Amino acid sequence: MQIEPITHRNTQLSQQTLLEMYWHMQLSRRLDERAWAIHRQGRIAFHISAIGHEAAQVAAAYAIHRGVDFVAPYYRDLTLMLALGMSPVDFLMSLFGKRDEIGSGGRQMPSHFNNRALNVVSTSAVVATQVPQAAGLAFAIQYKQRCGLVDPNDTTQPRLALTCLGEGSTSQGEWHEGMNWAGVHKLPFICLVQNNVYAISMRVDQQMAVRNVADRAPAYGVHGITVDGTDVLAMYDAMSEAVQRAYRGEGATLVEAKCYRITPHSSDDDDRTYRSREEVEQAKTRDPLLRFRQFLLQESILTDSSFQEYDERAKAIVEQAQIDAEAAPYPDAADAAGAVYKSN
Repeated sequence: MQIEPITHRNTQLSQQTLLEMYWHMQLSRRLDERAWAIHRQGRIAFHISAIGHEAAQVAAAYAIHRGVDFVAPYYRDLTLMLALGMSPVDFLMSLFGKRDEIGSGGRQMPSHFNNRALNVVSTSAVVATQVPQAAGLAFAIQYKQRCGLVDPNDTTQPRLALTCLGEGSTSQGEWHEGMNWAGVHKLPFICLVQNNVYAISMRVDQQMAVRNVADRAPAYGVHGITVDGTDVLAMYDAMSEAVQRAYRGEGATLVEAKCYRITPHSSDDDDRTYRSREEVEQAKTRDPLLRFRQFLLQESILTDSSFQEYDERAKAIVEQAQIDAEAAPYPDAADAAGAVYKSN
């Protein structure tokens, strides 16, 4: 299989940062693959994958002020969450539904990401509801700055709200309402649409009549940009521009990352019913992890031996995370009658 090269070169990222970003993508891939394996073994009930989305997500994480700016993720944001600071054990605890799972004590479905310490906001299983919630957070940020309650240049305070979703979710009314609110008030808000071609089994051209999701941006009065979501460098530059616009008070940005969902929609989906194996194999030539690895090798930032070290370390971390998560206790049956929300 011939991997298409990355051609974007404008980013100013250091070699160390590039390697950190690659590490998060590699760790995410190995963790994602392990989740599929343990699902097929009957050890967990559900998994939804980030494979094919890693570049868009790690770029978003590194463009914002991680752990300070607000993030309202969606269910496919595994790489984003790892880059923000979630551990593999945290993720696997949610898959197994264990008592000490950080977000809900084992009460939430897997991949309903949230982490109060990282300013990651819990979202609903209903898609697109995170968009008006994130717009509301952005409004609160703007309001505090305008009232003099917070210095707009104080980097210890949140200065924007980022939310993510798939292109299928842009058919929901909540998305349009949130985008309209962001445009009217010129909010410090970024909506990252990870367009992976399919809303479960529905192709994008059956979801909308325009060519790109970002083509809708002017109707809301926000800035829109379409980016190659499998090119981590292009994604980082696009996200950095959106972040700086938000920090400068120039309003909201709709970033559309064109990528491809290499896996089925979720562990409950049989994607063979709506797309050919040839289509999927062709998409793998633009696998974001392999494209980034090839770039780093060509630039002598990564070597064959260091790649092997990264990969072996990722596998070892995932292995230990699974051991720790499986050994952790399940909630007591009596917990089912307790509080719905957990305050971690």
